[in-house]
Amino acid sequence: MHKLLKLTSQLILLTLLMSTSIASEVNIYTSRHYDSDEALYAEFTKTTGIQVNVISGSGNALMERLKAEGDTSPADIFFTVDAGNLWRVQKEGYFKSINSKKINEIVPNNLRGPNDEWIAIAKRARVVFYNPDNTSIEELSNLSYEDLADPRWNGGIAIRSSNNMYNQSLVASLITNHGIELTEKWAKGLVANFIRKPQGNDRAQIIAVANGEAKLAVANSYYVGIMLSGSAGNDQLEAAKKVKIYFPNQDNRGAHINISGAGILKYAPNSHNAIKFLEFLLSERVQRYMVNLSFEYPVLENIEPHPSIAQFGLTFKEDQTSVADYGKYNLNAVQLMDRAGWQ
Repeated sequence: MHKLLKLTSQLILLTLLMSTSIASEVNIYTSRHYDSDEALYAEFTKTTGIQVNVISGSGNALMERLKAEGDTSPADIFFTVDAGNLWRVQKEGYFKSINSKKINEIVPNNLRGPNDEWIAIAKRARVVFYNPDNTSIEELSNLSYEDLADPRWNGGIAIRSSNNMYNQSLVASLITNHGIELTEKWAKGLVANFIRKPQGNDRAQIIAVANGEAKLAVANSYYVGIMLSGSAGNDQLEAAKKVKIYFPNQDNRGAHINISGAGILKYAPNSHNAIKFLEFLLSERVQRYMVNLSFEYPVLENIEPHPSIAQFGLTFKEDQTSVADYGKYNLNAVQLMDRAGWQ
């Protein structure tokens, strides 16, 4: 009997130790590749004592990993960019609802996924860049995304390829507001105005405007912040100094907004810690830290963006279209862009 009691006590102690070990960590799968995120993880551990374990990779590779792991997956959080990517993860059934009153109070409905299965952590605007040396602000008066298909911009627009998720989400937002038929007509007009076959990343489009190759470029707002920081090299710094941002659709629905976001995975072994991590990312201190390093816009309204981004407009009207629609209409957007000849 004494041996049995001793064995039982050892089993209980082992169970408690294992529980403590599990409870002291959170496992994050991320397709974000920002050095600033490493400091976030370290600060979370310092603040809470919860160890952060990170697996990085492309969105597709991480999804294949989740599929292979099934219900034995150690992953707690999927952290990525673009609502369209989050929608794909949800569509595969990998997320579960985030049960946090604090998060629900902070994140507006249009920046959440269906059933509150994923949320925005930061925002980015897809805007128009121009060079005031060759395009006046008067030429851009009341410019909308819809206006980019106007023949007056023929041979003047630089934008990256149709396989880019940021562009797919922009087109999906137009489908939400105008339907497939009108959006396809718009896309054909836009393609006719391309200065060149789509090539390069968002920064390449901004550089084309800075060099006078294109009149306008469509790109995410935070890229000019990265370029102005000097971290991408002197050539990009000098190019960024030549351009300005124009926020489209300010007299109607507002500028297109996308997100960096995260969700808690279906089989998360550390769900409680996962919620703590998401709440941590939405705290004032961390929101300020994130936008100062990533040059994105904060989710919290009382936090200002980095000065290099704020100089182009501290406040602007944001499109309130639900970011969940970007995933909902992604396939329609891809097919429509293909029909329009958007390579």
